[in-house]
Amino acid sequence: MAKSLILCDCMGTQTVDPEAIAGVCDVACSRVHTALCTTQIMSAAKLMEEGDTIIACQQERVRFEEFAEEIGVESPGFVDLRDRAGWSEQGADAAPKMAALVAEALLPATAVRSLDVVSEGICFIMGPGDVALPLAEQLADALTVTVLITDEVEPPVSRSFDAVRGSLRRVSGALGGFEILIDALQQIAPGGRGAFGWSAPQDGARSTCDLVIDVTGDVSMVPAPEKREGYLRADPRDQLAVQSVAFEAVQLIGTFEKPLYIRLDETLCAHSRAGQVGCSNCLDICPTGAITPDGDQVAIDPMICAGCGACAALCPSTAITYEDPPVGHILSRVRTLAESFQAAGGTAPRLLVHDAHGAEMIRLAARFGRGLPADVIPLELGVVSGFGHAEMLGALAHGFATVDVLIGAATERDALLREQALAEAMAGPGRVALLDEADPDLMSDALYMAETKPVTSSPVLPLGNRRQIARLSAQALNPDIDAPLPLPDGAPYGAVLVDTDACTLCLSCVSLCPSGALIDNPDMPQLRFQEDACLQCGICRTICPEKAITLTPQMDTSDAALSQRVLNEEEPFACIECGALYGVKSTVERIMEKLAGSHPMFASSEQARIIQMCDDCRVNAQFQSKNNPFAGAEKPRVRTTDDYLSKRRDH
Repeated sequence: MAKSLILCDCMGTQTVDPEAIAGVCDVACSRVHTALCTTQIMSAAKLMEEGDTIIACQQERVRFEEFAEEIGVESPGFVDLRDRAGWSEQGADAAPKMAALVAEALLPATAVRSLDVVSEGICFIMGPGDVALPLAEQLADALTVTVLITDEVEPPVSRSFDAVRGSLRRVSGALGGFEILIDALQQIAPGGRGAFGWSAPQDGARSTCDLVIDVTGDVSMVPAPEKREGYLRADPRDQLAVQSVAFEAVQLIGTFEKPLYIRLDETLCAHSRAGQVGCSNCLDICPTGAITPDGDQVAIDPMICAGCGACAALCPSTAITYEDPPVGHILSRVRTLAESFQAAGGTAPRLLVHDAHGAEMIRLAARFGRGLPADVIPLELGVVSGFGHAEMLGALAHGFATVDVLIGAATERDALLREQALAEAMAGPGRVALLDEADPDLMSDALYMAETKPVTSSPVLPLGNRRQIARLSAQALNPDIDAPLPLPDGAPYGAVLVDTDACTLCLSCVSLCPSGALIDNPDMPQLRFQEDACLQCGICRTICPEKAITLTPQMDTSDAALSQRVLNEEEPFACIECGALYGVKSTVERIMEKLAGSHPMFASSEQARIIQMCDDCRVNAQFQSKNNPFAGAEKPRVRTTDDYLSKRRDH
């Protein structure tokens, strides 16, 4: 049974075309109401009682949810058509866009993995006594409080909370699992008359707590404190900020769901091999310090991870993937938007990717300004910093003419800047842009004034992981190209070039290549390469003893990148005993030239012949030589009974 879409033109301020929406989406449209949330709310009640419904209004969502609970029906779904499409200078032409937004709202949501975090309200406050002690007194009735006083003050008289003095060395962990390390710790000695005293200082004191309140006014003890759950920070000079932190701390008691934003496949990680560091993209970009080296791979602390997604966008091997939502679901939404827009009669749609901050800007622009152009389709994500080059290229391949990512003050920009440059190198100039506007009117003006571009190719369906999506999209966007696309430095695609004059085919690069892009040939001295597997991690270049390897960032969209090609090969050497092929002829001859007759171990011609033998023949020759290093002393003769009897007779 199709869902029912309840429409409203919001007191006649927008144009809604039910037929255009129903013609594209599997939904039954109601008549267009004028005041659905006020005088016509009983009409909404009747439709909600009849079955599964979606209300085309986000502004009054809370009102409709409370009303559904009041009349005893299931809460409806919601889709915002007014702010994102109807309230616009081009609102009369917004029917294709409305159809696209409704079609996207009908898609099922994805489930996100999570784990439970328990906070019992054990609170650690650190700061100067004149701020931290009153705050502790205020919170002592609701939380279990310990105060670390960072300045020279007398011990507090109140025993409703614990107070210590010292120097904080380290804070690690997150909500429900903080670990504290304190030096020069002094505890209160509560006995005797008069003021309390401090105990002798001790270093290396350890403690645990559920949440931390930092009112020191100094540099934060954790990176990106605003992203660390359970780490609350306020300027001690701002009493309003201190009270706000106190209110927030009281709310952090109970069991909370912590989304597991990231999935890590250690077998694909190209961080390092044999002590040679290759890729460190995720380590360099993580704002919270959740990613740390762990041998040849990296490790991710899910409790510290804030879910910005930048590591997944920059991971060259797809060892790190973002799960909230996964790339497949994002592209499914993108494809639905593009196909529905075009099916409703729209052409050359533009995609505007944004987060909650961007959604508020869109609402303000719609209510008080020009709104969004009719061909700009918004796509809201939890975070935009993980919208990488694969998603950008996938959106263009699905039929969007351009992709704009609206960034805000809190957006992690470093990854986006790199990904935008990489996507533009593969899609062409002007196809992908970052929109950095904090004013809703300026945002609208930039979108209205942007150059209109046609869709460059027929829509395709890029599937697979991020690397496969990027490659398939690049092929679709560059159908007539006959040479590899040059990419910026640091791109995760490219070729390996070998100086054949310097390369000795030692194959150390093959043994350490984390992706298997460099391959040997067991039957002959040969170095082969498969470009589509190359991560450009640089381990091969680092480990090469002859410095014969260079990297060239590029995207080869031809089928040649999927097959192996020979980078270097030489004639093998034939064993002088059995004729079996082994090693590299030039290398064996070079060793003979340097060692035969000059090195003590190969002074004679018989000894030098060993260099020209295969492994089996070399071992055999060693056993049969006079100076066999494997030979032991001569075995003693076996003594028999006659030997003992003859010895007795002799005596």
